[in-house]
Amino acid sequence: MKYKHFGVMLDCSRNAVPKVSTVKKLIDVLQVMGYNTLELYTEDTFEITDEPYFGYLRGRYTGAEIREMDEYAKAQGIELIPCVQTLAHFTNPVKLPRFAEITDIDDILLIDDEKTYAFIERIFATLAENFTSRNVHIGMDEAHHVGLGKYLDKHGASNRFEILNRHLGRVISIAEKYGFAAHMWSDMFFRLAAEGDYYGHDVQLPAEVMKNLPSNISLAYWDYYHTEESHYDAMISLHKKFNRDIWFAGGAWTWSGFAPQTRFTYATMQPALKSVRKNKIENVLITLWGDNGGECPPFTVLNALYAIRRYADGEYDHGVIAAEFQKLFGVAFEDFDLLALPDIPATSHAPDALINPCKALLYSDPFLGIYDGTTIVRQAEIPYGEYAKKLSKAKLRAGEYAYLFDTSEKLCKLLEKKAYLGVQTREAYQCGDRGAIERVIGEYAEAEKRLESFFQAFDTQWNTVNKPFGFEVHCARLGGLQRRLLYCRRRLEGYLAGTIQRIDELGEKILPRDPNAPDMLFLNDYRRLISTSEL
Repeated sequence: MKYKHFGVMLDCSRNAVPKVSTVKKLIDVLQVMGYNTLELYTEDTFEITDEPYFGYLRGRYTGAEIREMDEYAKAQGIELIPCVQTLAHFTNPVKLPRFAEITDIDDILLIDDEKTYAFIERIFATLAENFTSRNVHIGMDEAHHVGLGKYLDKHGASNRFEILNRHLGRVISIAEKYGFAAHMWSDMFFRLAAEGDYYGHDVQLPAEVMKNLPSNISLAYWDYYHTEESHYDAMISLHKKFNRDIWFAGGAWTWSGFAPQTRFTYATMQPALKSVRKNKIENVLITLWGDNGGECPPFTVLNALYAIRRYADGEYDHGVIAAEFQKLFGVAFEDFDLLALPDIPATSHAPDALINPCKALLYSDPFLGIYDGTTIVRQAEIPYGEYAKKLSKAKLRAGEYAYLFDTSEKLCKLLEKKAYLGVQTREAYQCGDRGAIERVIGEYAEAEKRLESFFQAFDTQWNTVNKPFGFEVHCARLGGLQRRLLYCRRRLEGYLAGTIQRIDELGEKILPRDPNAPDMLFLNDYRRLISTSEL
């Protein structure tokens, strides 16, 4: 099957803004693997003339940098497509007073306000100046509360389908003025019709909505979650009712913390690409999101990206795929799979389970461990010491990608001491075992040393791949963890010395995080990982 576009969407907005050299390297490997498209997802991380606060202190790309990447991509046969937002996901700009006047609610722009469209026009003028491609992704996803904030105050209750379509019409008109053909995420049409649900197969989309949808818009159906081919078939069938060109967007899971969810990528993308082939979808994107900090670089899923491209050709034998990959890149396919180890329990979970324990176990407070009640923590299921040894050996074989394995190895060495520290601390304290408390104090000291080693490796990885902007967040997070480990250790030392009579936090009983799913551990929000208090 021949594809018009088979590409990757690279997240450049969740604090990690890849260097120009990184984008060029990605273009090189995509070209070798048979991709022909790269979309740069930039919420506010690109320069707009006369908008100095847009992307302020965020590492935004200059026009010159975009033109440099565009020229390089074109020489490699890769179409570099801008991917922006024109409704929601203005997460960082809305923090600044400059954008308050065009904000409806949350991170959503104010529809039907001329200042909003003047701002959007400046976006398209910038894109037209710097990109060769005249395809554009305009976003418009996850605007859950559209029309329910300032818009509601100004205009009263309105049909949300109508305001969405009206806004889309204005955006498309601006895009066409600058010569762009647009595609957009499709989820809001489904969510408004199905009380927030995107993936309901029996959703009834209003005929008027489909009729009034601009004829010159393509819809991008995104889905990173399902393992049944029939599900993708059903969703594609629903999208075909719009009678518009369809893009399918799958995912190579880089957005759940420090490790890629490679096994889940295989489990979801193989049935997805089978459905894409069956339904003759000619435009495909594989997303590389970086939610909540951009901890996981794009090259951690190099082998998954190659596997996905081969699925699209009808090849599903991983033995064949692995041999081809090693011939292309000189690194074992199976070695790249090891980068997923920090999130893989040794037992008890299905191979395609979507769990990300390493981030929770890294940041979980040792005195107030919200996740210490989960089975995965209580039973100490993850052999982090063994994982560190495997990654250390793979690092020696990884060539130019050794820095990825070094970071993962150092993370596993840290988690060997940190992951179950809260459980060990509480048990020793509640048993009144002074010898056990002394041993735990030693574990704290070792964890502090290993945290410094991991920080250095992560710093090297970040600055190899990304601009420096955004790393201040990780300095705050990991620096806070370093200080908390020291603080808790000193509290324990004071308790043994008799200067502290009791440690109230360790007297608390840890409850299941979710009584309805006590064994699951999937959460990628730092604020909800470390405390039940306000940050």
